[in-house]
Amino acid sequence: MKQRALLLVDLQNDFCAGGALAVAEGDSTVDVANVLIDWSKARGEAVVASQDWHPAHHGSFASQHGVEPFSQGELDGLPQTFWPDHCVQESEGAALHPLLNANAIDAVFHKGENPAIDSYSAFFDNGHRQKTALDVWLRHHEIIELVVMGLATDYCVKYTVLDALQLGYRVNVITDGCRGVNLHPQDSAQAFMDMAAAGATLYTLDDWRETQA
Repeated sequence: MKQRALLLVDLQNDFCAGGALAVAEGDSTVDVANVLIDWSKARGEAVVASQDWHPAHHGSFASQHGVEPFSQGELDGLPQTFWPDHCVQESEGAALHPLLNANAIDAVFHKGENPAIDSYSAFFDNGHRQKTALDVWLRHHEIIELVVMGLATDYCVKYTVLDALQLGYRVNVITDGCRGVNLHPQDSAQAFMDMAAAGATLYTLDDWRETQA
């Protein structure tokens, strides 16, 4: 196995058309993911994925607080956007998108299982209090570089990328493989700027394939 891996962030039904927290054009990321899966596998590189995996009573859900979805508040001492119920464990909404070539994924890592704290990043919860198993898996397989894409740009992709950089990985982001929530119109553009400023390299899919040929 090579030292680079493709990391697919939260390509789940609830973030795509018809889902509980659908991201505009979220489905379009699946085609990009499948191209990159084939590209990575042809080079002997690992493919891993994160999966939002909330208990039904998760504290990030607006329904648990009697507030409107997308309102702002606090959860366990941290600022919190309260979301529609989404990606509930074992639900259809939490499943990976049906058109995603999931059979080619080497490992899937759940996040957001602790009801007391949200978890945007595939590596840590939002307070960096607990780690998922992703970093240990990557280090066990001697992976030092990541190609990241998925949903949503301004939350789970952004915080996954920032944590990966903090952990010492080289990180490449495939911009047309990401779509954002954009509670504010420029949130995704700002997220890409934040990722680049922290040290990630941004590519379109075509640019990536051309430069890595």
